[in-house]
Amino acid sequence: MHCPFCNHEELKVTDSRNATEQNAVRRRRECLSCLRRFTTFETVDLTIQVKKRDGRYEDFQQDKLIRGLDAACRHTRTSHEQVRTLAYQITADLMERQVREISTTELGEIVMVHLRNLDMIAYIRFACVYRRFKNVDELVNAIQEITPKDEEKTYAHDKI
Repeated sequence: MHCPFCNHEELKVTDSRNATEQNAVRRRRECLSCLRRFTTFETVDLTIQVKKRDGRYEDFQQDKLIRGLDAACRHTRTSHEQVRTLAYQITADLMERQVREISTTELGEIVMVHLRNLDMIAYIRFACVYRRFKNVDELVNAIQEITPKDEEKTYAHDKI
């Protein structure tokens, strides 16, 4: 690594700590030549290929996951911060699995499990897009799959 100010190669780390977001390590560095300080963030390079329904492959993109979760959670009591945390949890789950490839079907099921625990409305919205319901009966069946215990979670949200 080079100093961003003077391009000198010799640096020292003055502070290192975990950054809660994106499983990163935050490092404070000082250039031994110009003595200027700067911060770097080190993250794991997650190279998982997502196999799309049409057979194409695409790199896993956490930002794309966040956008999809945001759309499902829009107009619910779920904050953007909760959505980001959920996306980081899903990414961590994928990293723990140590897979190089995952299908959109499997990824969608993982997302639905997490959403079901977070917000029932967001879960149903995501299911509508992910499962591509062809008629109202399929939607009704998905709603009926929700157990009474799950419904209590949604109503508990309202009591706060």
